[in-house]
Amino acid sequence: MNKYLEIIKNSYTGYWNYLKQSVFFELNWENYFYGLILISFVVWGLELIFPWRKKQPIFRKDFWLDIFYMFFNFFILNLIVLIALSNTSEQLLNDFLSIFNLSVSSFQLFEINSLHYILRLFIFFIIIDFIQWFTHTLLHKYEFLWNFHKVHHSVKEMGFAAHLRYHWMEPVVYNSMKYIPLAIMGGFTAKDVAIIHFFNITIGHLNHANINWDYGFLKYILNNPKMHIWHHAKELPKERKKGVNFGITLSIWDYLFKTNYIPHNGRDIEIGFEGDDTFPKDFISQELYPLKK
Repeated sequence: MNKYLEIIKNSYTGYWNYLKQSVFFELNWENYFYGLILISFVVWGLELIFPWRKKQPIFRKDFWLDIFYMFFNFFILNLIVLIALSNTSEQLLNDFLSIFNLSVSSFQLFEINSLHYILRLFIFFIIIDFIQWFTHTLLHKYEFLWNFHKVHHSVKEMGFAAHLRYHWMEPVVYNSMKYIPLAIMGGFTAKDVAIIHFFNITIGHLNHANINWDYGFLKYILNNPKMHIWHHAKELPKERKKGVNFGITLSIWDYLFKTNYIPHNGRDIEIGFEGDDTFPKDFISQELYPLKK
């Protein structure tokens, strides 16, 4: 037990020190704090210069709630739950496997860091994005998970910050689904993760932004605002009720597995979900909603 308490303690102190280093400019390329701020300002600026829904206010409905979600989920949530949970889970799994003289590394199929740098990034990016696409379909398919995912779909006016409005349980589900495939592939450097992470954040912000973009022929590869707006559509055909356009960064999975849906220009469609008029409006109530359900 002392071993796990020490892991939890080190997780908290380690991440707290990282957060302080980020805020006080003691980190370089791996500074997620100012990286997120910079990306957010750039995408918000694009919204103001090239607005798709021209009547939508600069400070749209729930703008400040989404800004709070953005920083809470990206930084505070890691401090409160995710880092300690991830580290203790890894140790628990290794302790269990040790009974059979195994470890997580025993399942490693190849050492990805031995590959060419570009190929390593590409494999990491593709596998992670597919796992996230598949996990996203599960959040819509099963009622238990959907009750958590409703927080994200409670957005009524789309903007860049809506990207990171989600319940704290979602990253627990996503990270659990990613853990084994990452263990099988082997380790990655922090720089690898940072490069892919910043790219994914940028595309995610753009997907939710008030921008009339689809990237031309690249729309069949990259998720985009004109596609993702339909993922948030309040009304869908009966055969599509469990959701459409589940892509996180890539749209290609939706085209491959026939979950793509863009019937027409979705600029003015109503977004949300059935019954969202009674969904809680404040942060605490939204976080407690799935637990009450």
